[in-house]
Amino acid sequence: MSQDESTTPFFSCEIPVRWGDMDAYGHVNNTLYFRYFEEARFMWMLEKGVPLKSDTHPVVVTIGCTFLRPIFHPETLRIDVYLSEQGRSSFMVTYKLYTLSQPDTPAAEGYSKVVWVSSIDGKSVPLPDAVRTWFG
Repeated sequence: MSQDESTTPFFSCEIPVRWGDMDAYGHVNNTLYFRYFEEARFMWMLEKGVPLKSDTHPVVVTIGCTFLRPIFHPETLRIDVYLSEQGRSSFMVTYKLYTLSQPDTPAAEGYSKVVWVSSIDGKSVPLPDAVRTWFG
């Protein structure tokens, strides 16, 4: 966690692991972690009132994940979301993914850089005032 990142999540949600999330080795496929991060990001933006159709919108430009332990079905995930590194048009999002069966031990940690862009030309634009308030 970076120095300017809070120890309290900006947002937290639960997502069930589906049977179809499993791979041939019997655990959640590594690509699904990015879907879980995406779902948490979408849920938080809905909760915070970010419009889905607008002149500007968020775009993920970088994403990564460190897999700490396997996840198996049936399970429910808790994803804690943290924001940091606010810039003119971007910020970093950090994700900590836990299972409810082991709620104190992360199963994965991820990150993404989100940039606000114009819907017209796709170029970066300053973060909306409502988004800036997320950073206090």
